[in-house]
Amino acid sequence: MSVVYIFIYLQLLDLLTTLAGFRLGAVEASPFIRLLMHAGPAAGVIAAKVFALGLGAYCVYLKKQKLIRWITYWYGGLVVWNLMVMLAAPAAG
Repeated sequence: MSVVYIFIYLQLLDLLTTLAGFRLGAVEASPFIRLLMHAGPAAGVIAAKVFALGLGAYCVYLKKQKLIRWITYWYGGLVVWNLMVMLAAPAAG
């Protein structure tokens, strides 16, 4: 599977896990994303994902596959972090 497809898949997983985390009471740690969230939590995260996908497309255009690979590792870790935050969230009761 191409690293570009994995990058796109992880963007979707990050979006979904972040939005699920918000529903469980988690807060955004990134100052950049928090700034974008002034338009609303979902709108801010979607804007960040569009920006990330645009940067990924630019890397593909510049043939920077190694950079996309490193960023993919980062987003893989970020998805795991989101899942850990969701598991640590207090149960809604």
